[in-house]
Amino acid sequence: RVPYKIMNVTMVDYNSGNISSVINSFKELAKDKINIEVSSDLEKIKSSDKVVLPGQGSFKSCVDALNNINGLVDTLNEFVINKKKPLLGICVGLQMFADIGFEETETIGLGWIPGKVSKIDNQNGKFKLPHIGWNQIDIIKKDSRIFNNIENNSHMYFVHSYEFIPNDKNVISATTDYSANIVCSVEKENIFGTQFHPEKSDKIGLKIINNFINL
Repeated sequence: RVPYKIMNVTMVDYNSGNISSVINSFKELAKDKINIEVSSDLEKIKSSDKVVLPGQGSFKSCVDALNNINGLVDTLNEFVINKKKPLLGICVGLQMFADIGFEETETIGLGWIPGKVSKIDNQNGKFKLPHIGWNQIDIIKKDSRIFNNIENNSHMYFVHSYEFIPNDKNVISATTDYSANIVCSVEKENIFGTQFHPEKSDKIGLKIINNFINL
């Protein structure tokens, strides 16, 4: 008999704000089924089955924090682009998939999904920024693996002033309506990202995390 191998999921800890709620949700779902590590250790990340890239704060501060850990960006590139293993980016974690972000100053992103991150058009103050609180999502990718068994128009929890605008609209898996249709999740092969916070989105958010764990 082949011994049962426990799946390893690493949450990248690169000093990007408080990620305790993300850690807690994953641990709650993991029980004994999967092994969750919170680490910036390159070897741990390399040997993981899946990686979660959280991000809080500005695009620039998160990119800077990633770059501050020697070899981390190269390791993530290797994991995602060469090994094609699943990665989930949350909030700024998703935004960093872009080529470039315009928060604070122009900052080069990871370039995994071509596109840019720019400020939400709040129509001269008609819409408050940050976009904060619960909002409905429109799931446009019907065969999305991350929204498996999740009803359309479910409510998710958001906190952001900037939006990811991918060049290729086919990577968009869901949008939310706030001054315009804002991209709130993307899927490209093994790369998944949510602009909303699944870990703060109650049972449905946990279901999304579970879908990622069970990919």
